[in-house]
Amino acid sequence: MAAQLVVALVLLLPLAGASSDDGFIRQVTDGGSRFTWPGLLPEAQFAAFVRRHGRRYSGPEEYARRLRVFAANLARAAAHQALDPSARHGITPFSDLTRGEFEARLTGVRGAGDVQRLVRGDMPAAAPATEEEVARLPASFDWRDRGAVTGVKMQGACGSCWAFSTTGAVEGANFLATGKLLDLSEQQLIDCDHTCSAVARNECNNGCAGGLMTNAYEYLMKSGGLMEQHSYRYTGAPGPCRFDPERVAVRVANFTAVPAGDERQIRAALVRRGPLAVALNAAFMQTYVGGVSCPLVCPRAWVNHGVLLVGYGARGFAALRLGYRPYWVIKNSWGEQWGEHGYYRLCRGTNVCGVDSMVSAVAVAPPP
Repeated sequence: MAAQLVVALVLLLPLAGASSDDGFIRQVTDGGSRFTWPGLLPEAQFAAFVRRHGRRYSGPEEYARRLRVFAANLARAAAHQALDPSARHGITPFSDLTRGEFEARLTGVRGAGDVQRLVRGDMPAAAPATEEEVARLPASFDWRDRGAVTGVKMQGACGSCWAFSTTGAVEGANFLATGKLLDLSEQQLIDCDHTCSAVARNECNNGCAGGLMTNAYEYLMKSGGLMEQHSYRYTGAPGPCRFDPERVAVRVANFTAVPAGDERQIRAALVRRGPLAVALNAAFMQTYVGGVSCPLVCPRAWVNHGVLLVGYGARGFAALRLGYRPYWVIKNSWGEQWGEHGYYRLCRGTNVCGVDSMVSAVAVAPPP
């Protein structure tokens, strides 16, 4: 770790006296297209950002404030590029948000400061895969290719990532059980689920203020299940509970924890059980544009964002991580304009950004 920190500091030294218009950050990604604007000042880049993303600010003062935030995020993207050179960092749809605004609006896993206590609680453990089963796992695997993953969704300015992670896992489990891919309702969870953790009683699901996927499973088992998206549409804001048990599309039978830190067992559970709900530290995600993210420094103990693990790959280039590295394929809930059409590739093998720390699988009940 000490050697890695030295490398990181050396990489950051050229940035110490650099201005934000020195050409280091030039890429803008939107819908998968890349544009290079060499030599543009932050003001010009911000004006293009505002046009591209249709931003509307309250007046000149707010515009000036967002410009300052944007310029600070350019500098942060440059620092992230130095610490995560195998990925591409730059301007994203969230480049006008402060770090605090970004975390409040676009993350939302609660209780992240005590991950191990939550994982070691009353949550049942998945039956481990045998050595033979692990040895037979394919080198690469992706549930998107098998029809088990719905399109990328957008949580908006609502800390509801936990609900999207939950529905993604249930959607995949239902596909494995029935062969049908249903688009399930996150809004039902936001409005109706106020379940508290059996381990940490103060960690309760609270709509746009955050929650836990395991709490959501408990709610679904008690309430009767999940409605479809078209029956309970997403608004991105808390509202009165409109759950109708007569319109339940999928019922949850049980859920299990996948052993934390054991990536071989996580791969086996992914192949065997379908897409998995996971939490991670989103510290590098606000500026992520594409590539395989292998941050040199990303605290594992503080996970704050719920996502869906849908696959893994065998060879993703990572310059400062000994060449080619295996990676996870992660579905996010920030729309298709972010990342790789809404997806994130993250190094696997060393619990990067805590991605192995809070992993769960769910099973659905047979249709009535």
